[in-house]
Amino acid sequence: MSGRALLMWDEAVTKYDFGNDHPMDPVRLALTIGLVRAYELDRALDVVAAKPAGDSTLRLVHREDYVAAVRAASADPREADQAYGLGTMDDPAFKGMHEASALIAGQSVGAAEAVWRGEAAHAVNFAGGLHHAMPGAASGFCIYNDASLAIARLLELGAERVAYVDVDVHHGDGVQAAFWDDPRVLTISLHEHPQTLFPQTGWPEETGGRGAAEGSAVNVALPAGTGDEGWLRAFHAVVPELLADFRPQVLVTQHGADTHFEDPLAHLAVSLDAQRSVQAACHELAHAHVDGAKWVALGGGGYAVADVVPRSWTHLVGIVGHAEVRPESLIPESWRDEVYARTRGVAPGRMTDGRWPVRWRPWDEGYDPGDRVDQAVLATRRAVFPLRGLLA
Repeated sequence: MSGRALLMWDEAVTKYDFGNDHPMDPVRLALTIGLVRAYELDRALDVVAAKPAGDSTLRLVHREDYVAAVRAASADPREADQAYGLGTMDDPAFKGMHEASALIAGQSVGAAEAVWRGEAAHAVNFAGGLHHAMPGAASGFCIYNDASLAIARLLELGAERVAYVDVDVHHGDGVQAAFWDDPRVLTISLHEHPQTLFPQTGWPEETGGRGAAEGSAVNVALPAGTGDEGWLRAFHAVVPELLADFRPQVLVTQHGADTHFEDPLAHLAVSLDAQRSVQAACHELAHAHVDGAKWVALGGGGYAVADVVPRSWTHLVGIVGHAEVRPESLIPESWRDEVYARTRGVAPGRMTDGRWPVRWRPWDEGYDPGDRVDQAVLATRRAVFPLRGLLA
């Protein structure tokens, strides 16, 4: 196995562009790769561009009629069929939509293939993590569900246990739906409570299909306003124990940056320091519980496109490549100039929010019945852990 990690990157992924007024501005991808290069992380990882996902790959998750509808809308956005979630406010059609979406999906599938085949232990596609797309419909800024496609490809290649951990502020509903009845895939989503945020799913009682798949879906629904300590406490109270029990052959993680307190579309209050801490924890969990430490890391949501997303995902790239960027690091002036040139905004000056090291109270130190985060964690543990033979 190669000792170097893979960074999946093709400049054409920035063509995934819903238009000037849409929150998912592809400048976040351009600025992320710019910051990665400013820190010379592209020298620490092998930068690889995979081919776009073809129709046979897309059909591992998506219906044939849906792929045809995306192609039609891609050729002529006026032909977008809202019955497939296309041409809506969240997912407006744009010229070349199929090609850009398939390219992003191809990077995640390529990452999964390389990791499974032992060409690298870790791989990262920060353009991926489009976790809302359903088998037959676009949803939540997502056309093709690259995370689901990567997992489906791993199963096709022979994987028998794949774990998916999603720490985006929104529930990873599309990935959960794709593998609802498949006990080979454990999906864990840590997100803002569905009472206050799209897609209004991800309740702790959603635990997977009947029979062998019962207990294969895990949802931690956190109250609005949850900050670093609560977010980290919830993650560590649920994820490590489940991964230790499941012993996945591959770990796939989604690192949406929209949990941040500056994100305009959600209501958690998490810092970059805490996001970095969870990224590092996922790395450690891969080494602790996955044979060969096989880890595929993806991006996701994040709509503070200059202030937050590039810093968060540059930390992720560094961690994947065993070349961590120090939390106290001052950002290179060249990148700050790039931010101004692209956005006419003032770039941040350092790589985190100054809260490092972040601390939390471990679950085994006791449960506070009056704490809303503890209530959320206990609801998840009670719903899922007994189904997996674990103590709640």
